[in-house]
Amino acid sequence: MQTPPVDSPPTPPRPRTALGLTWTLAACSALLLTLVAVEWGPLIRLDDDIAATTHRWAVDEPHVTQVMRVLTDWVWDTWTMRLLCAAVVLWLWFRRGDRWTAVWLGATCLLGSLLQQVLKAAVDRPRPVWPDPVDSAHYAAFPSGHAMTATFVCGLLVWLVHYYGASPALRRAVWAVAAVSVAGVGVTRVWLGVHWATDVAGGWLLGVLVTVLAVLVHRRRHP
Repeated sequence: MQTPPVDSPPTPPRPRTALGLTWTLAACSALLLTLVAVEWGPLIRLDDDIAATTHRWAVDEPHVTQVMRVLTDWVWDTWTMRLLCAAVVLWLWFRRGDRWTAVWLGATCLLGSLLQQVLKAAVDRPRPVWPDPVDSAHYAAFPSGHAMTATFVCGLLVWLVHYYGASPALRRAVWAVAAVSVAGVGVTRVWLGVHWATDVAGGWLLGVLVTVLAVLVHRRRHP
């Protein structure tokens, strides 16, 4: 039997507000994807400038670069985020008894990961190439899988702690960890020279879009 949420879940946004946010995010994501796909000059030059600067820093600061590797490969890796999502799915299923939300969370994470791979294959953007690389990565660049996965996993978990009426202290802590994780993983990907800045921006936008769409689906079932 499903255990109902306690305390006061966050007030749902007005339908028009939620719909407007969804369309805005979708439009921004589509615009950025299009500009990247057609290799719009000003955007490419901006990416080149940012990449050249951060790569120089990465080469000049090997100790910082090593920390960035640990953070991106272990703390904020896509599989770390997926395992976190799986752990919450199990908690929802067995401890909360909220099987619908458990399935919803697992399905959202799965579909978000599939969307990421489809877009990578469709855009097929090359990653930065360096004569003296400090790290390496595989597959196409846009969008950043690390940034997108961290964004929708953290976004969904932030929403869930509000939905279940967690204490203000816990909500603030989760918000802080989520914000640092989402911003931090983007910084590591650009610092290590394995993504362009717009790959990360695209991952953030798409991650927020996945989160908003998932919350709208959940609220249709539990208004």
